[in-house]
Amino acid sequence: MTDATDDLDTGTPNVARMYDFWLGGKDNFAADREAAARIVEISEGRVVRGVRLNRAFLRAAVRAAARAGVAQFLDLGSGLPTRENVHEAVRDVRPDARTVYVDNDPVVCAHGRALLADAAHVGFVQGDLRRPEEILGHPTVREMFDFSEPVAVMLVSVLHFVDDAEDPGALVARYRDALAPGSRLVLSHLASDTFPEAMAKAERVYEDASARLGARPSAQIRGFFDGFELLPPGLTGPREWLDGGARTDGERFAGLVGVGEKR
Repeated sequence: MTDATDDLDTGTPNVARMYDFWLGGKDNFAADREAAARIVEISEGRVVRGVRLNRAFLRAAVRAAARAGVAQFLDLGSGLPTRENVHEAVRDVRPDARTVYVDNDPVVCAHGRALLADAAHVGFVQGDLRRPEEILGHPTVREMFDFSEPVAVMLVSVLHFVDDAEDPGALVARYRDALAPGSRLVLSHLASDTFPEAMAKAERVYEDASARLGARPSAQIRGFFDGFELLPPGLTGPREWLDGGARTDGERFAGLVGVGEKR
């Protein structure tokens, strides 16, 4: 850790640390665990299973991109480095793959850089995904990436923390327009029309956290893939996506996941 720890606020629930807690990590504090436990109660335990399926989706999606020839991975709003990160998921497929993590939390970035200091072909940028030009033009990104070649952009469990007033659709489009054909968008997002009452309660918990939560209707989430071809099995729940689109009578989750390819 660096001097960024001087700004560490342990009394406010932090969305990255809450996610870390659900994944079984140890980089969280009492306020994070208390808020995370409230979400567990509201969701009747689904949130823990859901975020772990979401993580499995991320790993599977980036491996599939690597097998398809993508060697550059940009993880926007990456949060704390936790179990089997993007660069770890792809290195068995593409040992030469390059990964850049981006987060706007200075403590997350300091911790990330420390944990990844010895990792090859990995960078960590402190930046806000709501400022695409700054991210795309950052020296680390420019040094590690060739934008004439395909890039996989990850927006996993992060756009629901971007307010509608900030036009998340336009933000995604600005990243898309910088990408070469063959690039991929790997996205997951909470849907408001799956468990509307529980989602409303969860959003109230996040009012006191480091970022406010705003789930969106499924149709709006699908719109983030404008300009991409949505690859099979389409936009679906994480369990169904991992099962190749097979419908199941099992447990449903509030999150939707999908992968799009730029043609």
